[in-house]
Amino acid sequence: MLQDAVSNIIKYHNSLRLRTDARIRDFPLMQSPIPMTSILLAYVFFSVYAGPRLMANRKPFRLKTAMIVYNLSMILLNAYLVYEFLMSGWGTTYTWRCDLIDTSNSPEALRMVNVTWWFYFSKFTELLDTVFFVLRKKPDQITFLHVFHHSFTPWCWWWGITLTPVAGMGSFHALVNSAVHVIMYFYYGLSAAGPRFKKYLWWKKYLTAIQLSQFILVSIHISQYYFMEKCDYQVPLWIPLIWLGCVLFFFLFSNFYIEAYIKGKRLPASEDKPKLNGSASEHFTVVANWKHL
Repeated sequence: MLQDAVSNIIKYHNSLRLRTDARIRDFPLMQSPIPMTSILLAYVFFSVYAGPRLMANRKPFRLKTAMIVYNLSMILLNAYLVYEFLMSGWGTTYTWRCDLIDTSNSPEALRMVNVTWWFYFSKFTELLDTVFFVLRKKPDQITFLHVFHHSFTPWCWWWGITLTPVAGMGSFHALVNSAVHVIMYFYYGLSAAGPRFKKYLWWKKYLTAIQLSQFILVSIHISQYYFMEKCDYQVPLWIPLIWLGCVLFFFLFSNFYIEAYIKGKRLPASEDKPKLNGSASEHFTVVANWKHL
């Protein structure tokens, strides 16, 4: 029985390998779902169990310099993603309506393949957000939503770009998400720089509004598919999944905005007294529930 199970796993792995888009097959972390799944499981284990216990009897790390460098790096990475998404279709040949996946080996198609992988890889770099929370002993920020999103998103993207790199109209949400991350990491970079920059952080509540706008914009764009004639998008399953994800997070973020900024029930501690560390989390705790979504 064990031999049959192993044989079936090997057959499935080989079949998946053959179905993987040849243009992205040899990219790092693309040969098999096992490495990326192992990384994500290790991330979850560290975030909710090993990390908090490791830090239980230790003083929190300040990590100010590391966080400044990290946030600056993420600004540059996401700015690069925005530029590449634009140059590989969205700012050149795409119509912003029924844009199909280019499965050729043209320079523009290969550029889209490359940037979809880099977007996928960026989701692994974002796991450092939680590592900083653990090392700085901020357990209230390591929420279920935070850990679930950071682990589930790269896992889903692996399957998406394995069968065919998410391009055409299905890549619009990645473009928008990258642009939003440029703004968000800019805010967190200023925040991590220290108390002297606090006066420039008056616009923090508008970050939630920017996120809400993101979901509205992507939902409207992807909904065009249902009103177009003869739009033969090659992976139609992505259309409802993207739409449903946007609707779900729109309601979650709307609830957060109402509770935090209208009802005032979840105002951060930093509204009452100044903090000394100058990190993003000390300006508002509840942001961990929606950051990088």
